[in-house]
Amino acid sequence: MNTDATQETPATGWWTEAVIYQIYPRSFADANGDGIGDLPGITARLDHLSELGVDAIWLSPFYPSPQADAGYDVADYRDVDPLFGTLGDADKMIAEAKARGLRVIVDLVPNHTSSEHRWFRAAVAAAPGSPERDRYIFRDGRGPQGAEPPNDWESVFGGPAWTRLPDGQWYLHLFDTGQPDLNWGNPEVRAEFLDVLRFWLNRGVDGFRVDVAHGLIKQADLADWQEPQEILSGADVDKPRPPMWDQDGVHEIYREWRRLLDSYDGERILVAEAWVEPAERLARYVRPDEMHQAFNFEYLLAAWTAPAQYAVITRSLEATDSVGAPTTWVLSNHDVVRHASRLGLAVGGGRPNGIGIGDPQPDAALGLRRARAASLLMLALPGSAYLYQGEELGLPEHTTLPDEARQDPTWERSGHTQRGRDGCRVPIPWEADAPSYGFGPTDASWLPQPASWAEYALDRQRGVDGSTYELYRTALRLRHEHGLARGPLRWLSSGDEVLTFTNGGLTVLTNFGAESVPLPAGAEVLASSAPLADETVPTDVTVWYRA
Repeated sequence: MNTDATQETPATGWWTEAVIYQIYPRSFADANGDGIGDLPGITARLDHLSELGVDAIWLSPFYPSPQADAGYDVADYRDVDPLFGTLGDADKMIAEAKARGLRVIVDLVPNHTSSEHRWFRAAVAAAPGSPERDRYIFRDGRGPQGAEPPNDWESVFGGPAWTRLPDGQWYLHLFDTGQPDLNWGNPEVRAEFLDVLRFWLNRGVDGFRVDVAHGLIKQADLADWQEPQEILSGADVDKPRPPMWDQDGVHEIYREWRRLLDSYDGERILVAEAWVEPAERLARYVRPDEMHQAFNFEYLLAAWTAPAQYAVITRSLEATDSVGAPTTWVLSNHDVVRHASRLGLAVGGGRPNGIGIGDPQPDAALGLRRARAASLLMLALPGSAYLYQGEELGLPEHTTLPDEARQDPTWERSGHTQRGRDGCRVPIPWEADAPSYGFGPTDASWLPQPASWAEYALDRQRGVDGSTYELYRTALRLRHEHGLARGPLRWLSSGDEVLTFTNGGLTVLTNFGAESVPLPAGAEVLASSAPLADETVPTDVTVWYRA
């Protein structure tokens, strides 16, 4: 099968082929020893990213915030939280990244602000029906004296999506109570965010990852929704969409943003965090006049089987080809269980919302074996790839994090029924024998690091043949040398146990079956996720070779 046919002229630009590395600032590197990562710590570790071979970095929020949701509750979009440094530190980090050839993408959180944002404080102080309240979604309640919420929506973090003020009105928050949703029907809101975009573009950033990009517009009547409240919008094209997700009105917002970014030099980009399925609906976000990329969560969620992987890869390529956009590939991020642990669970067991003491524990060896195979498969696919900090070390989830250490609001708001996302956010290890494994100069760490992480530290893997770090370095180098990001991908086999395709003059084979499969006679192996056995590919192994 040839998947390179398109209905639109394919986009060109650095972002169509880039490998982009996600930095979670709280957990990457701590320069001042307070146990929380910061911008100077990131700057000090940029050489690692250059040596790894990535093209760009994306930073999760570092703005002033009361940290109700680890910075995704923004109080000021034009400054840096003292936890992370100063605007001067941000400018230095951007400049140092560019000096190393690394582009910089920052997070933008437009669905909601913090309840400490000056706008929301003004809204609380103002009267119902005031212009201040119109910047957010305030409604009168239902029932006697309006004592019941305006509708039945639930928060993604658990519990009701509405909170009542003392004057009787309710405000909408699809996430934490400290994250009131903005009213994107208000022209003032739209103008404000255009100005925020200009502020960071003028400081030299290369783009924005847009948080909850599918949530800005709500159905006008705020109708009740009887289905479970999940951030994923649904898996069928014709299925009614939840009234809070993936409404058609979001697209005009992104067309306006795209026009602004296109007025700047240097190919600035927009990346959608849009939990939208199927791929055909996600492709709407990356039409030529909208966003440049959208995270491929359908791929992240796909089961570790040959049929499931073949189906999602094919569907993803066809959907984005139809609008001339590159496909993006991602296996881990700050919101999901790390794939080195997720793939160590039973295949088809669903997506765990965190793993903790008392939960089924992953098979660590199996998870890492599959994670290495999955990563090598992903990095051979045409398009752009996203890596989450620490995955190049084979870092697993912290699955035995003490419950008393958890800080994700999901843990409390779900009544302790969902473990939340802390396990994938634990500060990463750099040096096996240093305090906090080299995360910072002291033992302080905002989430506790497991003792087993010494074996994953960068200094235990750098220069070690067969280490996960060296596997990533090799894959990224070969990906660039052979133009794998440009494609085209051509399937050679797509059965129940083995996937094989060609790309960039290489053949890529992943064995999902129980039995080893032979390589062609004389095959030259360029990369393998695990050692081969007598020129055969064992189970849960990906290999790149030239025939």
